[in-house]
Amino acid sequence: MSAPDWHLIEALNPPPLLSLFGADPDRVARLGIDVAGLHFDWSKTHLTADVLTAFESLARAQDLPGKREALFRGDAVNITEGRAAEHTAERGEGAADSVTRAGLLHARMRALIDAIEMEALGPIAHILHIGIGGSALGPDLLIDALGRDEDRYEVAVISNVDGCALEEVFARFDPSATLLVIASKTFTTTETLLNASSALEWMREGGSEDPYGRVIALTAAPDKAVEWGIDETRVLPFAESVGGRYSLWSSIGFPAALALGWAAFEELLEGAGEMDRHFRLAAAHENAPMLAAFADLFYTQVKGCATRATFAYDERLRLLPSYLQQLEMESNGKSVGIDGQQVGRQTAPITWGGVGTDAQHAVFQLLHQGTHLVPIEFVAVTEPGDALDDEHHRQLLLNCFAQGAALMAGRANDADPARAYPGDRPSATILIETLDPRSLGALIAFYEHRTFVNAVLLGLNPFDQFGVELGKEMAKAAGSGGLDFDASTTDLMRRAFG
Repeated sequence: MSAPDWHLIEALNPPPLLSLFGADPDRVARLGIDVAGLHFDWSKTHLTADVLTAFESLARAQDLPGKREALFRGDAVNITEGRAAEHTAERGEGAADSVTRAGLLHARMRALIDAIEMEALGPIAHILHIGIGGSALGPDLLIDALGRDEDRYEVAVISNVDGCALEEVFARFDPSATLLVIASKTFTTTETLLNASSALEWMREGGSEDPYGRVIALTAAPDKAVEWGIDETRVLPFAESVGGRYSLWSSIGFPAALALGWAAFEELLEGAGEMDRHFRLAAAHENAPMLAAFADLFYTQVKGCATRATFAYDERLRLLPSYLQQLEMESNGKSVGIDGQQVGRQTAPITWGGVGTDAQHAVFQLLHQGTHLVPIEFVAVTEPGDALDDEHHRQLLLNCFAQGAALMAGRANDADPARAYPGDRPSATILIETLDPRSLGALIAFYEHRTFVNAVLLGLNPFDQFGVELGKEMAKAAGSGGLDFDASTTDLMRRAFG
């Protein structure tokens, strides 16, 4: 990593936001980008010509263009695990052989969906999707955002090993009309397989003579799924080079493709592909993922911001903050770089957020008047998703836009400091014209590429996740009694288990 470039960035001290607007009447136009039905507005951040120049210099020093091409070319950019990261090939942008393979696997998935729709597995009313992490968060987001008006199937996505989550679904679903979908990249995930076993037992107890006959496996380890008892014809593989949190474009998206219809799934891929091409071809100052990453790094490296918040001003996107938590913090929540050395600076901020207008009455007190500087991202949709009085959606959008304006402008009050707002608090806004599969695909792909740019500029590998392994290993050891724990943990287990 080039120290002079970081020194230049760390010395940046842009004027307050209101001053930036006053000095540049074209600021909104210069810091706005339109792509794939999305409008991005970074004008309320502290990005300036000097800031952009400094980050573009850093991007060249870190060979972002070359590493971006390596990503799309299918090179082994996941260096710690020695493999490519080929989620873009799932949507048609990548190495020719990988794109062809993804297309064949998609065709296999569509054929199985066609068979299910023709009741080859019997009448299906419910889909119970069991996975965890990337095997659950993506499908859950897609179905919740796009499937509210669909009545093809009732869908539940279960990830938590807590039996209460499964029991709630068992109480609603008919076991004789349920399709069980098990999603696990390795098909060894303890929580997922335990939940799947309980679901199979529920189906048996509900009178199903052949519960395995209505089980679908989504995995990069098809042999293990077959060993577990699932017929090979109902195993939908995906490539080992597709990482879990980047996998909704593969067979992991099967429940969404089934629930929403194949045409919707194809549109999702097309929207993501459009964002792929934008990221690959647009100049830095017109490149949405790059500008977003430049703003991210300005606030973490220059302003010392430890967190970043995303607020979805649309109920259909309520799961977006949870999805981004895994994407961003599992990818870049690291302290060791690709060179095997300590990075020596802050990496991923803590990602959090909520849904507007609820969040305004919960956390915005801190955002407006607290001591923490938190960059905010607002995500809103121009076209309403409901059929109620237009005033509902008008008020929703007015609140969204007003919050960004208030965070920036602030308000002085010398007579009563408790009622003063310091202002100069940054926010970005993503305005979606219509929330549909195409725009949602583009939005998710934008966040993926933003995460990649952050990683490259920090010298990280965003495609491994060794940090999740230790706790799981110790949980297994605790269950088998094969590990001596500290006094506190030992006492807690004694109190819980006797």
